[in-house]
Amino acid sequence: MIRPITENDIYELYTINKEELGYDYPLEKSLAQLRKILNDSNHHFLTLYENETSQKVLGYVHAEIYEEIYAEPTLNVLALAVTSDDQNTGVGAKLMRWLEDTAVANGFTSIRLNSGMTRENAHGFYEHIGYTHTKDQKKFIKKL
Repeated sequence: MIRPITENDIYELYTINKEELGYDYPLEKSLAQLRKILNDSNHHFLTLYENETSQKVLGYVHAEIYEEIYAEPTLNVLALAVTSDDQNTGVGAKLMRWLEDTAVANGFTSIRLNSGMTRENAHGFYEHIGYTHTKDQKKFIKKL
């Protein structure tokens, strides 16, 4: 079942981010970020997939509005994560279908996402659900 994320989901989101995406960001800071994002519903789109029987969180998707001077606004996927046990069961596809339907309902004509070069299984998944690889790029960060 797809449902909106609430603050009460933070531990499950923290665990998925750590175990599936490799982001070991502190739980209390994750909660602060989640609260901030949940209060910005005009810019962020956030939902999760939960097992209806056990209420176990199986995955989630998070996107934001992405605007540039040279292109129409689009949704940018910031995270799509599904627990290892529930990958290849349709959870990720259902979450992305929800995001696509939400994008269309809000007047967006495309969705973009970045996926790390080593996440080859994810690349195959995105292509399988209709996304096209358009370019390779490097990511640069400067710690301040």
